[in-house]
Amino acid sequence: MFLVLVVTPELRGFLARARGGAVRLVKVCIREEQLVLGAYKELENSWDQDYDHFLLPLLDEQEPCYILYRLDSQNAQGYEWLFISWSPDQSPVRQKMLYAATRATVKKEFGGGHVKDELFGTVEEDICLLGYQHHMSSCSAPAPLTLAEQELQRIKITEGRVKQLVHANPTETRDLPRRVPRDTPRYHFFLYKHSHEGDYLESVVFIYSMPGYSCSIKERMLYSSCKSRLLEDMVKVYHLEVAKKLEIENGDELTEDFLYDEVHPKQHAHKEAFAKPKGPAGKRGHKRLIRGSGENKQDS
Repeated sequence: MFLVLVVTPELRGFLARARGGAVRLVKVCIREEQLVLGAYKELENSWDQDYDHFLLPLLDEQEPCYILYRLDSQNAQGYEWLFISWSPDQSPVRQKMLYAATRATVKKEFGGGHVKDELFGTVEEDICLLGYQHHMSSCSAPAPLTLAEQELQRIKITEGRVKQLVHANPTETRDLPRRVPRDTPRYHFFLYKHSHEGDYLESVVFIYSMPGYSCSIKERMLYSSCKSRLLEDMVKVYHLEVAKKLEIENGDELTEDFLYDEVHPKQHAHKEAFAKPKGPAGKRGHKRLIRGSGENKQDS
């Protein structure tokens, strides 16, 4: 069981003074089961210029310690501090355990609201200026993405790229199936020329062809996610009025009859009248006469 260590009056008073901002660095050590002031440094330059110059000479390869290092940033309670736990590999195991168990006590005594960040190190490279900067970079970096999230991220990046025009050759309806590839997805804008109820029409049909599972999952996700953006751009930028949007797997589906039925779906002009169900077969018995309350009173 670890002893409850006592904070010396000298250390407590010095920590109160340090919180005011006049001190750059405070070293706290354990001596005879007490938390004592090991060393301190006053301000000279900016926090990053003072960092290695003040900190590294105070590190003992045989003994752990705590370092409170004042940064130049402030919060609502005053200057912000970096709380460093130094526990070198070559120090005795008992000391390592004692310092580890006392860390929360030191932080509470100083005031946790002043501590912006915490750093732990066993070698100088862990807590030198470059080590602290690397620590800050790793903390600000986004959490690692799953494979699915990485794929979606690549898709979002790809959405911003320019869509490539494969061809814009005049195409008749009978030649349309041959324009649809069988091994990769495509977007098609087809000018469907036809007659409807005696009128000649030219309707723009958007065709999204996805040839089953013969293409990669990445392509399937990419084309599926970019479809809406492409249609929005065509409408806003080119004022293209799309009469019909189709999704197909095979170009052979694009026959004259198929296109006509999709662009002009058949409407049912007359709804079938509701047929009242017939009653049960056979005799239904005698009808009952139900008298109102007034009739009963007159009979009596």
